[in-house]
Amino acid sequence: MSSSTSAAAAEFARRRQAPLQRLQHVLHGRPWLSPLLLLVLTYAIFGAVDSRVTATNAIAVNLQQTAVIACLAIGQTLIILTAGIDLAVGATTVLSMMVMASVATEQGLPGPLAILIGIAFGVLAGYLNGLLITKINLPPFIVTLGTLSIFTAIALLYSGGSSIIADDMPASLNFLGESFGPRSFRLTVGVVVVVVLYLIVGFVLSQTAWGRHVYAVGDDPESARLSGVASQRVLLSVYTLAGLIYGIGAWMLIGRSGAATPNAVGNINLETITAVVIGGTSLFGGRGTLVGTLLGALIVNTFGQGLSILGVSPQWKLLAIGVLVIVAVAVDQWIRRVKA
Repeated sequence: MSSSTSAAAAEFARRRQAPLQRLQHVLHGRPWLSPLLLLVLTYAIFGAVDSRVTATNAIAVNLQQTAVIACLAIGQTLIILTAGIDLAVGATTVLSMMVMASVATEQGLPGPLAILIGIAFGVLAGYLNGLLITKINLPPFIVTLGTLSIFTAIALLYSGGSSIIADDMPASLNFLGESFGPRSFRLTVGVVVVVVLYLIVGFVLSQTAWGRHVYAVGDDPESARLSGVASQRVLLSVYTLAGLIYGIGAWMLIGRSGAATPNAVGNINLETITAVVIGGTSLFGGRGTLVGTLLGALIVNTFGQGLSILGVSPQWKLLAIGVLVIVAVAVDQWIRRVKA
């Protein structure tokens, strides 16, 4: 059969597809498209009910509040792309935060050095997770469930369960919380740092051999190994890099909250996973983009902000997020069943 005949047959098959099938193919090729449509729809619905949601200052506040979740969700995305999951995101972040705040205030170390030490603890925590997964072959769910408790306990023991306020810390630890811009649209330095992180990690994922290996390991680890990919080394590097990002997120959290407290993150594990899943990254690995994760983080926070402005109770907000997660996973399953 000639190439022209094959092309004609393919075009004929495409035209015979139902609209829903064509949509399925489009979403399969562009995982970020569905979260983008959902974000636009979210703003449209909440804006129609209450114009305060779409006000310039409300959007600026939304971006500020999303910064920490979006930062931590980068690490969660890398791990979920390898078909893993990290339940110790919040615990690692709190441990890094309490270490950098404590060594600065109690040991009197300079702020920049304290920040580096805190981030190093995040890297060490991620490296430990990666070692347990790659060297002992434990499931990521079990490993991070265990280190969730371990890192939380260490943070509480190290800090004595007490908080450290911003006034007691060096100015450099609060730097990412500094705001700039016009009064109606003020952003924080942390928002800029998050954008830079997304650009750097997004470039590495899409334009380097390491990024292609991350996708390959998540899609089919055995095939990746047979193709010459050092799967275990890739996994270890992913968890270590995620720990680095969590350490930066800890610094960002201090600037955002104006304090270092062991109870700072709340439902951050659920929120990062939700952002990643809603953003189109498959829980089964090998498929997803950081652009989708950023959109997912904005959706999660926009939902919460919109419902708060409308006076909806926190219980209903949790319900809405839970429904979003289930719908997102169901859509992902449907998209993965696309037929060539």
